[in-house]
Amino acid sequence: MKSLYYKILFLAVWVLFSFRPSVQEFQGQAVYYSKSKMELGSFGARMSEAQKKQIEARLKNRLEKTYTRNFNKQESLFTEDEKLDAISGATDSWGDNFSRGVQYKNVKDNALVQSQEFYGKRFLVKDKLQEIKWVMGKETKQIGQYTCFKANAIVPTRELSWYDFSWSDLPSADQGAEGSGEPEIKMTNIEAWYTPQIPVSHGPGEYWGLPGLILEVSAGNTTMLCSKVILNPKEVLEIQAPKRGQEITKEEYQNTVQKKMMEMRDNRGRRRG
Repeated sequence: MKSLYYKILFLAVWVLFSFRPSVQEFQGQAVYYSKSKMELGSFGARMSEAQKKQIEARLKNRLEKTYTRNFNKQESLFTEDEKLDAISGATDSWGDNFSRGVQYKNVKDNALVQSQEFYGKRFLVKDKLQEIKWVMGKETKQIGQYTCFKANAIVPTRELSWYDFSWSDLPSADQGAEGSGEPEIKMTNIEAWYTPQIPVSHGPGEYWGLPGLILEVSAGNTTMLCSKVILNPKEVLEIQAPKRGQEITKEEYQNTVQKKMMEMRDNRGRRRG
């Protein structure tokens, strides 16, 4: 009888100590609202206010966007919410060629993996994270329920939107693909607000590297503001790097886009001629 008792006791103790409740890894989700000011340059000076408002309405999808950043302590996944065109009710197919794709970042491994689709071809951009040398200040402000601290940095403008394209990026036809001389490197001032209450080094877009989640960032004519934060949601968030596409670096991707756009410009010029 004693032997049976000890066997049952041993079994009970073994079950008790071998059982470990599954502890969910720390996770969070931040939703960001992005708004950019429309820049028309000298062309805008010749337009009426009504014309400017019409163009702004037409470009609303490109000027105002919503993003979601899912994150844990070292990884994050940044995605853009798809919107229909404000005028036609369709997706912005031209703009999609130059918009940010699904972006995975690993701050521990200093790794970026971003899925980009350009004219029907899928690329898998793999590179290091953009280096940002932050200067942290003591100024604070409240964003929602979080106390945030200010930080500033200066980064090459092209590095903040390497996936985008502007016709002004192309060398003139008589310069050739290589251009003439070293081009001027434009810089952008960045103002960020981060909260140590969420001690992760993530932020929207290319921004990262502060001792707390970045809830607001302003760079150039664009401001990104966090509108909602969910910590440790009930459902486990999937944070995995995209895997499909031709592997390429950021610089190689930029060269590929530039080459294609130069071909389009030259073909258009020959047709006109």
